[in-house]
Amino acid sequence: MSHPLGYVDASYLQKVGELLLPAKQRTYSLMGVQPGQTVLDVGCGTGIDTVALAVLVGSSGRVVGVDYDANMLAKADQRALEANVSAWVSHQKADVTQLPFEDNTFDSCRSERVFQHLREPEKALDEMVRVTKPGGWIVIFDADWGTLSINTSETDLEWRLVRFKAEHLQHNGYSGRKLLGMFKRRGLGDIAVEPSASYFDDLSMARFSARFDEFEQEAVARGIITPDELARWRASLEQAAASGDFFMSITGMMVVGRKP
Repeated sequence: MSHPLGYVDASYLQKVGELLLPAKQRTYSLMGVQPGQTVLDVGCGTGIDTVALAVLVGSSGRVVGVDYDANMLAKADQRALEANVSAWVSHQKADVTQLPFEDNTFDSCRSERVFQHLREPEKALDEMVRVTKPGGWIVIFDADWGTLSINTSETDLEWRLVRFKAEHLQHNGYSGRKLLGMFKRRGLGDIAVEPSASYFDDLSMARFSARFDEFEQEAVARGIITPDELARWRASLEQAAASGDFFMSITGMMVVGRKP
């Protein structure tokens, strides 16, 4: 299968999902999930959230997850089976810009760390609004890679690498800052924004979470930095780690709105 720009595998989703558990739980709260409701998870991956939502809606409710990746969906089905919620949870392959559901189907819907990967995020939000019932909540949590900040003595290299990652290794790398305007343009009500910063003081975990290996190698391949600059960059991070000064942070945006 050919994967889109920014694709991550199941093990990455699992590990980062554990780090972001409070944010995940906050999305459920903002959705106002109640027993018996029908809810949608857009970009469900391996079903971490559909299973959690299934517990909240109970066996009288229904949870649907959509994703483009058949392998992820198979893992999601298995997760639901193992959690004994598969009777009221389903996962299906779908294009998020053309959701295969009737208008006003779901009581609420969510999407987490998906819009940064989309070529047409506006269409995806249109679809989320369309399939949500009037009065239902739409919740999106996404990163803004332009806010990636790394403590290093090589600040010029940091700025070049951060901009490269945001603009060339994601289709929509500045997604977080764009969400509020997108919600406003669709006339959603009761809009609220909750920014939250994640930080790392462990270099190995930071490298994994922000996928340093990928953006460093691509930056060299495309001439953003030279091999010598890459060596300097990595040395500066190792030095910061050795002295206890390493620090990386990134801001995510949680935006919620109600369909009129």
